Amino acid sequence: MRIYAVGDIHGRADLLANVFKRIDSDRAISPACRVIEIYLGDLIDRGPASRGVIDLLIERGSRREIVCLKGNHEDLALRFLVDPSLFATWTKLGGRETLMSYGLTPLVRGFDEQEALARAFGGALPPAHRSFLMGLPVFYACGDFLFVHAGIKPGLALERQREMDLLWIRDEFLDWDAPFEKMIVHGHTPVLEADFRRNRINIDTGAYATGKLSCLRIEGVDLRLV
Repeated sequence: MRIYAVGDIHGRADLLANVFKRIDSDRAISPACRVIEIYLGDLIDRGPASRGVIDLLIERGSRREIVCLKGNHEDLALRFLVDPSLFATWTKLGGRETLMSYGLTPLVRGFDEQEALARAFGGALPPAHRSFLMGLPVFYACGDFLFVHAGIKPGLALERQREMDLLWIRDEFLDWDAPFEKMIVHGHTPVLEADFRRNRINIDTGAYATGKLSCLRIEGVDLRLV
């Protein structure tokens, strides 16, 4: 088995399309019996083409074996649909760009306008996009590796982890240098270069701002960036 893990996309459909080409080229040069592509969450927000990213991933999933994880940004988007008061929180983190990618104009002042915008967003989401977002898992385990958006809470068994930590945790996880139950592959916290530690690998290289969307290839004991 070979795995390609891809960091936070954040609405950069152009960079995602380029990653597809890199993966396909790598597979053509070096075929494998089974290949899984794992996208580590934060697929949307900040960048200009969140809708396009979801379209690309849905289409990719019809032809390839892929796993798309939920990030804190997908979590906020789904929560906004039922709690319009989250508008300010979400837009501070790039939700405005996501709304615009669905053809909406996110200029609101009062709660009534927030409610109207949440209804409009729900109406603008194609059924396939809504199903895609609602079906995102929060982690994926394979062999010695655990793939998750933000990280895990140290000291807790995997089956006892809270979704909030898997989507949002930072310092408590990042500062932990002892081994985890599995090698953790994650995003969420941008770094200038993919960060390889003895207990975790961070491949969020801030794609929306840097133009660098990192892809990690894992096969046996071979770990390398594509």
